[in-house]
Amino acid sequence: MTETTVGIGGAAESTDMVLNIGPQHPSTHGVLRLRIVLDGERIQHAEPVIGYMHRGAEKLFEARDYRQIVMLANRHDWLSAFSNELGVVMAVERMLGMEVPERAVWTRTLLAELNRVLNHLMFLGSYPLELGGITPVFHAFREREELQAVMEEVSGGRMHYMFNRVGGLKEDLPAGWLGRARDAVASVRSRMDVYDRLVLGNEIFRGRTRGVGVLSAETVHAYGVSGPIARASGVDFDLRRDEPYLAYGELQDTLEVVTRTEGDCLARFECLLEQTHNALDLADACLDRMADLPPGPINQRLPKVLKAPEGHTYAWTENPLGINGYYLVSKGEKTPYRLKLRSASFNNIQALTELLPGTLVADMVAILGSLFFVVGDIDK
Repeated sequence: MTETTVGIGGAAESTDMVLNIGPQHPSTHGVLRLRIVLDGERIQHAEPVIGYMHRGAEKLFEARDYRQIVMLANRHDWLSAFSNELGVVMAVERMLGMEVPERAVWTRTLLAELNRVLNHLMFLGSYPLELGGITPVFHAFREREELQAVMEEVSGGRMHYMFNRVGGLKEDLPAGWLGRARDAVASVRSRMDVYDRLVLGNEIFRGRTRGVGVLSAETVHAYGVSGPIARASGVDFDLRRDEPYLAYGELQDTLEVVTRTEGDCLARFECLLEQTHNALDLADACLDRMADLPPGPINQRLPKVLKAPEGHTYAWTENPLGINGYYLVSKGEKTPYRLKLRSASFNNIQALTELLPGTLVADMVAILGSLFFVVGDIDK
């Protein structure tokens, strides 16, 4: 006869538990899966599993001509559609050596900053929602609707504007539109203190975010993190200032690159909020300049079949979520031979492998939400 001793509880206490958060889960911004290993309530290891929404946009670019690829470009980050279009048309214009009319340059800059505000307002409203505060999201959507109205009037689209064209913009601005845009900007600015008082002034919000999910500057550089998330960790880099494109070279007095050194969830939210204030100032500066511009064309006349010369180029822009880049290779045909997309969210989300280990499950949602990503921008 043999004796068997069964221990109850002892072994189980030291056994790690693997938990899947997502791919369909309220705490994830879409179809993202986090595979985390837990020791009790503390995360030991985290792996973001991506690709559930992958549509093969980069391959589809090769099967469409230079006019059609704008439609694909504005869909990967659906909150920054205008900025996405901008990068791809700038790449094609650079290949063609094309000069864009001055009115188109200033209008593009204005619409890019309005699009930045629209993007940031979504996260300013939804991040407190993930931490249990429902009120800010109602304010965010009210402000978004005011700006969406002027964007929809000028382009015809609410989310996917399709307003950029190689050589300029689709068409001229409607009569009186500049005045309505100025009113919308002033109206949104007048209510932005809601986020300062209602969110940043909330002690529960500050308690859930201060000192949580600290991202070091070294990790930012290692993973290629960019945008407000990188600047919240003290990485003072913004393409609009450091490598100006469009009309940003003439807006340096208004442009303010917002940085923090703490690198925590609170710092990331503060950077996003201050950047929204500055984007409204930049929009006003563009409106002032456009009021003084003489009448003129808003685009270049293009041939019926547009072919880029053989060669390659890289065009990058400071999108709302970070650096967005297009590497375009042409063989002299009417379609790109290769178009590689460098999206901001793809790099930013990889930092979760460094951020989550050592933190509590309760803080995971706060950290995840503070990375301000769009899943389509990750999966492309």
